[in-house]
Amino acid sequence: MRYADGGGLTTAGRAKREAVRFEAAGMFGQGVRPPEVARRLRVSRKSAYAWHTAWRAGGRAALMSKGAGGLPCRLSDAQAERLQAGLEAGPAAHGWSEDQRWTLARVAELINRHFGYRYTPRGVSYLLHRLGWSPQVPARRAAERDEQAVAAWRTEQWSRVRGQRSSWALGSSSRTRPDRTWNPARAARGRDADGLRW
Repeated sequence: MRYADGGGLTTAGRAKREAVRFEAAGMFGQGVRPPEVARRLRVSRKSAYAWHTAWRAGGRAALMSKGAGGLPCRLSDAQAERLQAGLEAGPAAHGWSEDQRWTLARVAELINRHFGYRYTPRGVSYLLHRLGWSPQVPARRAAERDEQAVAAWRTEQWSRVRGQRSSWALGSSSRTRPDRTWNPARAARGRDADGLRW
């Protein structure tokens, strides 16, 4: 099951699942057993038994959707808009001049400075995702990159580093026939590890 971008089910998804549970409640009322309900509704038996238990304890009302999961966002809509504007201004506008990247720690500190709320990195990640931000890899290379130095390293150093494979022992690249290893007991009898005379 694929969840909505904000995590969890959308309102429409929750309503759809609630309708399936209500259909199960109707079947339970007609005396249909949970395994048959699971087969008809194409759900797991575990879900059908859980719904049956809840239905027996509280009727159809016990199968109603409880709404979105998780804690509500601590930031109000106005605060979320202010955070969005602050993020768009960039890290330099808030005192981070080393580089122009928003990290989870920086955003958490920004939230704490402006709104007084402490967020964990995971909580910041969820909040940013909800606001439409996503992790990105820079599209451009670093401004400090020296293309001539990189090309020189590739021609001069890489060929030397790559070089020929050197090994103190011969190996085997076959999965079905490993390399021959020396076995002192067999060598004493005049045979190698594979039982061949030498």
